[in-house]
Amino acid sequence: MFEGKIIRFYREKYQMTQEQLGKGICSGTHLSKIERLQTEYAPEIITLLSERLGINMDEEILKLKNIKKRLDYWHDVIIKQLFDEMEQIYYELKQEDLIQISNYVNLYQLLCVRFLLMNHLTDEACGIINEIQESEHKLSPYETNLYKHVLGVYFLAKHEFYEAFQSLKAINEEEYPNQEYYYHLAAAYHSNELPVMAYFYADKARQFFKNINSYLRVIDAEMLMLIQIKDDGDFNDTIKGFNNLIHSCDSCNSPERKARVLHNLAFEYFRRMNYKLASKYYYESMMLKDKESSPFLLSLEGYIRSSFDGGLLTKNELFQLVEEGLHTSKNMNDQLYINLFTLLCYLIQNKEQEYYQYLADNSLPMFEKYGFVYLIQRSKKELFNYYSKMKRSCDALKLADIIINH
Repeated sequence: MFEGKIIRFYREKYQMTQEQLGKGICSGTHLSKIERLQTEYAPEIITLLSERLGINMDEEILKLKNIKKRLDYWHDVIIKQLFDEMEQIYYELKQEDLIQISNYVNLYQLLCVRFLLMNHLTDEACGIINEIQESEHKLSPYETNLYKHVLGVYFLAKHEFYEAFQSLKAINEEEYPNQEYYYHLAAAYHSNELPVMAYFYADKARQFFKNINSYLRVIDAEMLMLIQIKDDGDFNDTIKGFNNLIHSCDSCNSPERKARVLHNLAFEYFRRMNYKLASKYYYESMMLKDKESSPFLLSLEGYIRSSFDGGLLTKNELFQLVEEGLHTSKNMNDQLYINLFTLLCYLIQNKEQEYYQYLADNSLPMFEKYGFVYLIQRSKKELFNYYSKMKRSCDALKLADIIINH
């Protein structure tokens, strides 16, 4: 069953014709039928062809049979986010030529996209996604749903939250038992400012992660659940929840997760106008992140805003931080943070007119294009207050209508 496929693969790899490989062993016509699994053949012929190709047929068949098992294990490692093992398997599979003639080449490509996205290599991931899209009609039902899952994760990475939501909602649970997608669906609901559904799916994801004994992913799901709770009546329970998560991150030696927890805790203090503690936790989060990364810039932006609103740093200190953030954003060509740090630059320099002009002409259209719901809402409220202050009643009423009705 496998011999013909393997012989053809290595013959083409070594750029041999059928006549060259079969010379003295069998005719080119007979070899053609062997490769296409259209004839019976003596075991001795396979042995001689294998020797000429320099391969051990038994070993090659075993490798081909084990590809699905290795891919399933890699998928499990990806779900649990065991990064060291995940990377090791990625490079091992990259050297496995026989994947290309297996029935699982599409599964392999889809898992490669997941791996690349987890390493923030979105451009490389996009290239493979485009290749898969051309042969989407050939995917199995499981692979079709994995493709939708992969697209959802890709759109989340690109901050295209509505597209992520649409792709993840299209998954057929009966054909796709990987309930990890609940977590990404919860993230999509969260990014679209739908906290009830975000909490619901994050809780389902938490249960799934518990069932597969992935405590790190349980932390992820619990944090996503925690930040959906917007009741300000008793903040003590929320603080206790964050402290428990921080302790869990320390116990699991996961500084990356701890950085995310600290950032979200900072935001909770920021929206309650406790700028001193917001600034403190934004700073602690920054110290655990790569300075040349988007997560660092996100915490830096929060740190500058909380420090500015709380009067915690001098104007020169703030401006220096803004310049650093803007410089890094431009090096990364990250338009979101270029906009955010440009706004902060105007804000700190007290250039009110320039701030609101840039917000209306540049930032808000970009936020709306990519669906940054929180930033859209914040920007519209800021513009409404500014227009009201400047007696620009017509502009204020237009924004009020949009805020109320949309």
